[in-house]
Amino acid sequence: VQLQASGGGLVQGGGSLRLSCAASGRTSNNYSMGWFRQAPGKEREFVARYRRNGDSIAYADFAKGRFTISIDKAKNTVYLQMDSLKPEDTGAYFCALGNRLILSSTTDPDKYDYWGQGTLVTVSS
Repeated sequence: VQLQASGGGLVQGGGSLRLSCAASGRTSNNYSMGWFRQAPGKEREFVARYRRNGDSIAYADFAKGRFTISIDKAKNTVYLQMDSLKPEDTGAYFCALGNRLILSSTTDPDKYDYWGQGTLVTVSS
């Protein structure tokens, strides 16, 4: 499986960006696709995820109400719409895919099997 992330860039605070992550290759029927981010000097943290089993979505608390994850199954692409961006949202954003993750593991980056290359988001104040 290969993941190709895109859509990062420089935006002013309050602005929006839409990230995309296209997946190629074979996956299980019970996959999870997640977005994670990493700011300089900080650990990678969960942002949002889609889980095929149950067609469910989950967000980190900081993402609720501002970020929206969606998926186009025909294109094997997951999106992250980010609105009302803040300077503290700055960092590298990564998409990841995990096969057969149990529900409680879908926010843990160590449980994911495949990673995209990351796309940089910079939010100016």
